[in-house]
Parts: sequence; C-alpha cells; structure tokens
Amino acid sequence: MDKGHTRASDVVRVEARALLELAMRLDGPMAAPFTHAVELLAEVSRTGSRVILLGMGKSGLIARKIAATLCSTGTSAYFMHPAEALHGDLGVVATGDLAVALSASGETEEVVALLPALTRLGCGVISLCGAGSSTLAQASEIWLDASVAAEAGELNLAPTASTTVMLALGDALALEVSRSRGFAAQDFAELHAGGRLGRRLARVSELMHTGDALPLVAVDTPMAQVIHEMSHKKLGMTTVLGEGNALLGMISDGDLRRLLERDGGNALAHSAGEIMNAHPVTIAPEDFAGEALALMEARKITALIVVAPNGEALGVLHLHDLWTSARA
Repeated sequence: MDKGHTRASDVVRVEARALLELAMRLDGPMAAPFTHAVELLAEVSRTGSRVILLGMGKSGLIARKIAATLCSTGTSAYFMHPAEALHGDLGVVATGDLAVALSASGETEEVVALLPALTRLGCGVISLCGAGSSTLAQASEIWLDASVAAEAGELNLAPTASTTVMLALGDALALEVSRSRGFAAQDFAELHAGGRLGRRLARVSELMHTGDALPLVAVDTPMAQVIHEMSHKKLGMTTVLGEGNALLGMISDGDLRRLLERDGGNALAHSAGEIMNAHPVTIAPEDFAGEALALMEARKITALIVVAPNGEALGVLHLHDLWTSARA
C-alpha cells in the first residue's frame, strides 16, 4: 500500500479512537456532568435566555458549528469571539445566559480573560476542554472532558482529534437538549423552511391539488366523462366521490388500461363505480412530504388521495410534486 494512503488512514484511526474514548467517558465518569449540562442548557432554552459559544482558532470554528446546531434544533445560541468580547462585545451578554467555552488546553488566554466578567454578569460557564486541572475547567460550573491521547499526524501539533471530539460532544449536547425539550419534526421543519430539508418536511396540505384542480367524478359517471376528467386535470387519475365529497374510490390510468384489455370495444359502457379501486392508498393532510414520497415509492404508485379523519377527500398529491419538493 502507498505510504501516503497509510498515513491518511492513520489520521482517521487516531480520530476514531478519540471518539470511541469519548463515548466510553460518556457512558462512565462523564455521564453525570453531561446530564447536568443538558439540564442547564434545556433550562436556559425554556426561560428564553441564550447559549453563548466561545472559542479561539480551530476551537472557535467548532464553537460556531455547535452554535448553529443548537439553533437548528430549537435552542437559541450564538458564537461570540473572545477577543472581540474583551473589546466591547460582552455587552450582548445578559444575566441568565449560559456560556459554553471551548479550549483544548483550558488555558487559552482570551477565553480565560473573559471568566471574571462572565461571573459578574451572572452568566454560567460550561467548559469543553482537555484538562480538568486547567484554569477554564476549574472556573466552570461544569467541565466536560474533551481530552485526547494524541492529535493526528506525526507532529502531534495541529488540532485534529481534539476538535473532532469537541464537535461530537457539541452535537451530543445539542441533540440531547432537543430530545429533552420534546423538539419534534414539525419544529425542525419550521426552522428549515428552505433547502432540501425544508421541502422534505413540507406538509402534504401545502403541496396537494385541491379545489378546481382536484379530479373528481361520481359513481354513476359514464366512462367517456371519466376519461375527459382525467385528461383535463392531468394527474393520471381521478377520485370517485359521494355525498359531501366522501371518498368512495379512485380510477387510475392503469385501471383504464386494464379495462381496455379486458373489455375492448365495450369499455365505454361502464360507469366509474364499476371499475374504481374501492380501497385507494390515502394520506393525512398533516403528514410530511418525505413520508408521502416514501409511501408512493413503497407502493409503486404515482398519486395519493389526501383525506380528512371523517373520510372527506381534500386533495390529491402527485409523485411529480414530491420529486420537485422533497428531493430538490
């Protein structure tokens, strides 16, 4: 094997070992402080206060990502650059806020210099660092052990394994806080209105064809009119509805083809009720686009009828709508 490839895989193995050791600490000695940290973060989120992420250099970049993850999972958070904070940005900190400070050594000068001011402002501190005896860890309400046996690479200098561990620890905190607060898929959807995630989490009711765009016929509608309705609405199907728009069945292009194969020239002699599928696949209006897409793919169909709990047909969702929304 090429030596370059060997060195590259060694980097990954060093970081993987560091993550495994972190997982073991979370299952063991760090379980209690981690749980306490989750409780503090959740309480801050519930009271409307904010979580402030701090870090310099590579730790600062990880802190920014953790802040973004917290925000996207329902916890108000932002990154504050420690050097800028020392020159006026501390004014955004309010009593009741909670700082999460990242430093591999626990001795980062700009972060440590902020600690007295954070205490005066009534801002608690959770630290993610590699030394429990460090200034940062000792001054923190909670210390979460982000230590690593070694950084990746022959020089053991560049932050690699340590930043990977901090990132994983931050993700674990954000997701546990989210879970403890009952953060659900619909909450996530509200915070991700754009992009692929937002489109996958759009409600069926937002995408369905309804009103004049809904293909519908009655049970006694002649086949000629059924075909006209399907051609006019261009969804490859039509609903068969009764009184009060109660769903009685569905006719698809496939049903028409099978009718022609079976009855040939007598196909137009039938009515909608005679050839309809009386048990079509349906979906609720509050379900998500991603769920609808998965259902269509599993059942190998191109349309779902959207129904209310009382059986009323509200609309039709077509596969094309989901490809362009849930997989864009």
